[in-house]
Amino acid sequence: MTLKTALDHYRLLGRSGLRVSPLALGTMTFGSDWGWGADETDARRIFDAYADRGGNFVDTAVNYTDGASERMLGGFIKDKRERMVVATKFTMARDPSNINSGGNHRYNLVRSVETSLRQLDTDRIDLMYLHAWDFTTSPEEVLRALDDLVRAGKILYVGICNTPAWRVAQLQSIADLRGWAPLVALQIEYSLVERTVEHELMPMARELGLGVMPWSPLGGGILTGKYRREDLSDDNGSDVAADRKGVIASTGHLNQRSLDIADVVGEVAAELGVSRSQVAIAWTLANPAVVSPIMGARTLEQAQDNFGALDVTLDDGQLARLNAASAPTPIFPDRFIGRPMAQQLIFGTSTLQARR
Repeated sequence: MTLKTALDHYRLLGRSGLRVSPLALGTMTFGSDWGWGADETDARRIFDAYADRGGNFVDTAVNYTDGASERMLGGFIKDKRERMVVATKFTMARDPSNINSGGNHRYNLVRSVETSLRQLDTDRIDLMYLHAWDFTTSPEEVLRALDDLVRAGKILYVGICNTPAWRVAQLQSIADLRGWAPLVALQIEYSLVERTVEHELMPMARELGLGVMPWSPLGGGILTGKYRREDLSDDNGSDVAADRKGVIASTGHLNQRSLDIADVVGEVAAELGVSRSQVAIAWTLANPAVVSPIMGARTLEQAQDNFGALDVTLDDGQLARLNAASAPTPIFPDRFIGRPMAQQLIFGTSTLQARR
């Protein structure tokens, strides 16, 4: 069962002592440079509503809305910098024509940090994420470069996004063995329409001390009931789409199964007298590995509605229905080990209570 909380009921981030709100404010929608974000006035209203409620955890990236997100956020936090935990990311290319303006290598990391510090108009980055694994840079180069920046005081904590579980585990092990700055946060897509991360990434995060930060907890808006069967699309263009529907279609989630899951979310929302968005976010918070879902909004009304997820309590029956509707297909080795024959071969005919 999910428990009610509030933005000023803070949580520890992974293995660190850093205190953060149970909802993070995502700012990819700050700026209209990509064609569908909030202008500076609306973005300021969203930020103020979050901060006024005690929210202290904001998430951006060096390339969001071509830098407008960081520049706006830098202005918004100016008078409350010491109360805010600012997270940003490097990896994505700042200049598509410059091969070294993207990737995980030291050159791009250092230049991205310098760009973010300038755009945010701040003296440090509280949480720096590697945005996506590039499959080219060595783990040692990445970790040593991040540790150097921690020692220089330019970044304080390190996190990682969108990377295979085996690689994250390798990175964390190397960091621990070398005495380098460890990973404390894992940002991954997680929602009722994207649960495959439960196979490897979520249990890994719990074991290795990474607080999980789900992005797109609303399934790109699908779980809000925004899309219908006539909106189904397999669009998969390489450019950032000019509208939100195109962006969501490019993720592969705008399909029949997702809409069926959204229908169950709607049923639970109607029972509770709350919005579908609130049910979807409350569901992510029910997972003990989750620290703070990242909540994005283009309007103040959307943001305020999302804040209300912290007041929603899902009972065991409602959680079971949502879980059944969205259950991911088992993969090996769980698919094999979880079968009755394999369980009996491991434990015999005795019963063993699992460690909690």
